[in-house]
Amino acid sequence: MIPGDLTAELARLLDSLALPAKAAAPTPHGTWRPAEGPGSYATSLPFALATLTNQPPDTIAARLADQLADLPWISTARATAGYLTVTVTRAHLAALPARIVAAGPACASSHALAGRRLTAPHPPDLATAPDWPPAWRAQRDALVGAFGNAAGADVQFIHSENSGPASRPAAARQSPPRVATSYYGADAVRYALARATKPTPSFIESQLRRPLDLSNPFFVVRYAHARAASILRWAQDLGAAPGRPAGSQPEVQPAELDLIDAMSWLPERVAAAQRTRRSAELTAHLEIVAQAWLVCCERHPALPFGGRAAPSDPSDRTATARLELAEAAMTILGAGLGLLNVAAPAKM
Repeated sequence: MIPGDLTAELARLLDSLALPAKAAAPTPHGTWRPAEGPGSYATSLPFALATLTNQPPDTIAARLADQLADLPWISTARATAGYLTVTVTRAHLAALPARIVAAGPACASSHALAGRRLTAPHPPDLATAPDWPPAWRAQRDALVGAFGNAAGADVQFIHSENSGPASRPAAARQSPPRVATSYYGADAVRYALARATKPTPSFIESQLRRPLDLSNPFFVVRYAHARAASILRWAQDLGAAPGRPAGSQPEVQPAELDLIDAMSWLPERVAAAQRTRRSAELTAHLEIVAQAWLVCCERHPALPFGGRAAPSDPSDRTATARLELAEAAMTILGAGLGLLNVAAPAKM
């Protein structure tokens, strides 16, 4: 979401560069990369602008940095070897969980593909696929459409032969996807296919055979969602609620900053998964967020029974801010799993 904030500001500033008439202004969408720690973002946009203006990328980056630095929520902005590197204030980063919670599932949305028109099939019935490669391709095409829709494209979802029964029902009856769906469950199969960058049966089946513990990425992402949900249920039982009260705010700890930073990238990762047609871009990011959340809630528990680092009062500023972070993590993970057509459990 924060790369989206920066993209909106850069779009406003492009008018100041006096681009040649009829030139299509490049967009920062898809150019952002992590830079120098939590809340720091770098874009290669100056290189694209350099080809239109006949100016060195560093010059363009420096001009943009000078204007961005005037914004109250920007801590630093500077040119770095032609890249524009921007660091937002800690307050802007710390305010992100509340924005995520307010957005709900739309926290995965962006305008990265606005103006594009796409077609995509509806999600397939994987149990009818005759083998892993057609199952993988059918799901890949459906997920790419879902990612495009979240990234602002105009997507027309259509029915196709891939989402209906297999052409050879008898052969599909004992097919690997059908057997796996029956044994492991549809969610596990969908996630295994989404993690695969190619329709390689050995990789898909290896993922499915992983034990249901923290060594299994499918388990980790869903467990992290369920853990956040359980913390919020316990808080409700104690009469506590997530929030960020006005006035002095509790200090945001390093593990919390790492989590918030990871969450800020979800819309960018969804758009990247659409551009590359690789759902593994999204599963990899969800696994990063899940791990960051699990570390965060262990080091900085929200409720009094969380150990020595826990707040003594479940209604004080620290507790409510940490509960808000739990709700944001749950929202981000739920939105990502929803795009993968995988259930996000509230209990495990």
